Amino acid sequence: MLTFSTDDLRPHERFDYWCEVRARNLFGVTISLKQEERQHFRGQFSARPAGGAILSQMQASPYKVSRTASDISRASSDSLCIYQQTGGASWFNSHAGGEFVVRAGEFAISHSDLPYLTRPITAHGFDLRILKIPLAGRAAPAFPSLNLAPALLRDDPRLTLLISASFAALVADTTQNPEADCNLAVGHLAQLALLARGSVLAGSQDSRAALRFGFLQAARNILARDMHHPKLSPDYVAGTLGISVRQLHILFEPTGTSFSRTLMAMRLAEACRLLRSAPALAVTDVALACGFDSLSTFYRVFRAAYGMTPRDIKAAADYR
Repeated sequence: MLTFSTDDLRPHERFDYWCEVRARNLFGVTISLKQEERQHFRGQFSARPAGGAILSQMQASPYKVSRTASDISRASSDSLCIYQQTGGASWFNSHAGGEFVVRAGEFAISHSDLPYLTRPITAHGFDLRILKIPLAGRAAPAFPSLNLAPALLRDDPRLTLLISASFAALVADTTQNPEADCNLAVGHLAQLALLARGSVLAGSQDSRAALRFGFLQAARNILARDMHHPKLSPDYVAGTLGISVRQLHILFEPTGTSFSRTLMAMRLAEACRLLRSAPALAVTDVALACGFDSLSTFYRVFRAAYGMTPRDIKAAADYR
């Protein structure tokens, strides 16, 4: 994993270093900032490999960015880029894609080797994640890169949901385990992004597999978000996703764990976390917070999973 912060440099060196090393050599872009504003510039950057792609995160003071024909010629990469605005908002302009604004939580998709202009439109500055996926071997032979000028992901709410859930799962997996094998997840994300931009066929085998993967991540998100509801059911999750209950259960089959077992594992893991991190909470309150409406059931399944009772976990936490 590569990490960098301008805090390690003297103020008058920060922007020049960022301009040459981070912008020009790493991102392949040209950046500019008024001379009188450079003294106050700050930036942080991290990048890690993820399934043959690079997942990077950046926070930086505002400045102007251009990806010019000269930049592309000097540093071409033939990659699919999925941008997630994690804070603030940024303005984009490209010759083929027009102008748009990406706001916090929104996504944009583009091909790396097409020109664009961008800049933050708030004092928050740059705050984003980028997944850069090499397209070799992933796209159709006649892949039309010119159709992938930077554009906001907004037209299809379903695909937006699936890409958002899949992206979040990839970020979580690579954060928790940098050595995790993410090739499959990255491949599915690339297919979903190309599907959202109309660059691959919706009915292809790869597209169907990517959709199933995205729906699974979205279903897991709902379970994690709503596990505290005792009546959380397959009917509710399937209805939220706009699929049938049968389709929902099929999503979990390749994982080797059913819908109900996945939900139970999430509830137990959250209960264990609360018992350890907040020992002042009563066991009953922990059980209710995690979606258990029966204390006896909570004790039974907890002991079966961990070989000890919730009170044993609390006692160990109190002892520390």
